[in-house]
This record gives sequence, structure tokens and C-alpha cells, in this order.
Amino acid sequence: MRRFDWVLYLVVFGVLVFSLYSQDRHADAPEAPPSVLESDGPMLPPPSPLDEQVLVQVDAPKDGIGTAFAVNRKGQWITARHVVDGCDSVGLLVAPGQYVPVESVSVDADHDLALLSTGRSPNPVTLDLGTPLTLGTEGYHVGYPQGRPGEVATRLMSRSKLITRGMRDGSEPILAWAEIGRTRGLDGTLGGISGGPVFDHQGRVRGVVVAESPRRGRIYTAAPDSVEAFLTSLGVEQEDGPAEAFSVESYGPSSDNARRRLQVVKVACKVQP
Repeated sequence: MRRFDWVLYLVVFGVLVFSLYSQDRHADAPEAPPSVLESDGPMLPPPSPLDEQVLVQVDAPKDGIGTAFAVNRKGQWITARHVVDGCDSVGLLVAPGQYVPVESVSVDADHDLALLSTGRSPNPVTLDLGTPLTLGTEGYHVGYPQGRPGEVATRLMSRSKLITRGMRDGSEPILAWAEIGRTRGLDGTLGGISGGPVFDHQGRVRGVVVAESPRRGRIYTAAPDSVEAFLTSLGVEQEDGPAEAFSVESYGPSSDNARRRLQVVKVACKVQP
């Protein structure tokens, strides 16, 4: 082979090597995977027009079961508006077969929230509606799904917007929680847990259950600032009650204790035919 050929081959080889190593070594590598969602993850972002929308049809009132929780010892309880709106009579289950009649019902015109008054409530929950939430926060939803005592463990996923149609039209900001566990034997719908509280791992209530999506494994709660604004508008005095820690391993017994202390109770709606 002639000397000129060797020189040409060496030049071409040198150009190829230079081109290969002069580029970013990671240019063709996939992006790093997103970090795993932890309980102390990024802050929950403010409401956005791009938030997921959840459509709920509000039908004519009918007999039904829901959940409520005490906010003070004066007999004031929070539940979801759709649990009691249009009911001719409302009662709270305080002992087997024993319902206390609700004296008055105040509903929020803009949110799926209602305040019930009975005159007395022995043990309120501890509300925390002001501390910022982080994505991945643990949530424990306690109440009476399918009319029976039950609870669901979740993690906070995102903000959403609740769109109501039918007997009542409106939209409101809500929070979306993804299921990670539930009461053994509790399958399918969680109907009846509406109006119940969502506790954090410290046993503080951070919202009110207003909707569910069993197919997607989601539970939706009223935004904390919506609950705070509703209570403030009515001049409701908040009192701290017993707060018990919740965890994925212990949320069943902790939920039972909240019901046993009558912090969380079953709501029965009766509509006259």
C-alpha cells in the first residue's frame, strides 16, 4: 500500500474519533427518572386552569348515608353538602340504633360543604387547615363507606376541580388523593364516606371528603382554604380534641378510636316521599 493511502486512512480515523468524543457523552442518554414521591415531597402548587376536572351529577335528594365530624364541643359538625342538601330530617348515629336529630343545617353556596348543629358534641377533631401541604402527604379517610365503619389510606397527588351539574351547577377547587390501602373486605364504591375527614399522620384533619372515583382509585377532598373560609363565614369556633397518630400499619385502630370517641359519626338523611 502506498504511503499516501496510509496517511489518508489515519486522517479519516482521527476525524471519526474526534467527532465521537467532542460531543456530549450524555446527549443520547434518556433523562433521569423523576424522583419518587415522598411524604415530604414538593409543595402542593396553587390552583391552575390545567388542573384535572372531576364531573359529578347532583340528582334529586333521596334517603342516604354519609359521614360527619365534630369541629367543637358546641355540637357543630362538618359534612359534605350533597349528603344533607334537601333532606327533610337529618340524624347522627351516636350509639347502636340511637340517632341524635340535627337541629339546623347550613350549606355553603359555592362548595360541597355543610355545617350541622346538634347542641353538643363530646370530642372534636383537631383541624389543621393552614399548614401548607406537600405532594405525597399521607391521608387517612375515616367514615362509613357503604354504611359500615371503614377507612382508606392515600397519598396526596394533585389539585383538581370539582364540576357539578344537575340540581346544582358549580365548580370548586379540590384535592386528589390516590389510594394505597383500605379496610379489609371493603371493595367497590366508598359511598357513605362523603363528608368524612381526611387525617394526616399526626391525626390532624386536612379536609373533607366530597367525591370518589373507584375506577381510578381516587378520593377527592375539599381544599383546606375552602373549609376554613366556610367556617369563618359562619363564625364557627374551632376547638382541638384528641389527636392520635395514623400510619399505614395502624390506621385501622386509629380510625376505630376516632369513631368510638364520636369525633367521626354516621349521618342519616331522610326524605319524605
